[in-house]
Formats: sequence, structure tokens, C-alpha cells
Amino acid sequence: MKFVYPAIFHKTENGTYHGYFPDLACCYAEGETLEDAVDNANEAARTWIQVELEDDDCNLPSITDPQDMDLKPGDIVRNIAVTIKFYEGWDE
Repeated sequence: MKFVYPAIFHKTENGTYHGYFPDLACCYAEGETLEDAVDNANEAARTWIQVELEDDDCNLPSITDPQDMDLKPGDIVRNIAVTIKFYEGWDE
């Protein structure tokens, strides 16, 4: 199953990148470059979604439209796609 959530990245004062997901509570990523931060965001989102799916009361959040985000100058929005394979008996 494929999940796509937007992440917002910005360049920090020391030149690295910090990103967060408006829809995934406490899901953050950082990297030396934007590419590194995006890669780390992909792994953070995958982990966040997998943990949520293991919960009996799984309720994945709705996806915020980038037009509805409160973006600051310099913010970069990237859609992060995570594919999770479900195996027989995964929900047992």
C-alpha cells in the first residue's frame, strides 16, 4: 500500500535542512543537504506509519493540501511516498 504525505523543509542557520510532516505528529527529519533530509523524512514517515498500523485503533490522518499550509518564505514542500507491503496475517 502506498502512502503519500507532504513534508515541509527549511534551511537552518548552519546550512543543514530540517523537515517535518504537518499531518504526522512528532515526525521530523534532518539532513546535511535537502536530498539527505528528504531521504531521512522517507524513513521517518515509514516508521511512523508502520507503528500506527500496528495499533489496534489505527487511524491514519488526512492529508493536508499544500495550498492550505502556512508556509514561510524559503519553505520547500515535498510529497514523501512510502510503500508498505502487507503480508498474510499482518493484522493478526
